[in-house]
Amino acid sequence: MARIPKRLYGPAQIATGPTTVYTVPAVTKTVIRQFHVNNPSASIVTLTVSIGADAAATRFLDAYNIPAKGAGVTDSVRDIFVYLPMDVGEILTLSAGTNLVLVIIVTGDEIILG
Repeated sequence: MARIPKRLYGPAQIATGPTTVYTVPAVTKTVIRQFHVNNPSASIVTLTVSIGADAAATRFLDAYNIPAKGAGVTDSVRDIFVYLPMDVGEILTLSAGTNLVLVIIVTGDEIILG
């Protein structure tokens, strides 16, 4: 089995409607390790992350506040470290409280099975 560390999504802005941003490829297992989120606006914006189609039961983060840009250099940046194994065909869904403000990068490992 080959383990390939990679950027799974982004950098990209997040829409308000739940959007599938990653699907685990065939013969692969994926482990999401980090969400790097920047809010360049002057207001708090929420982030929702689901494993699967967005629903209350699939949300990993539900309306998680990403602070507004402030006087400090990294006030508006959040690094969310996780260990989220995903199987073939599973999807990662994102949405934001304000359309196309948050910028996200999702990183992790793809493990080629077989």
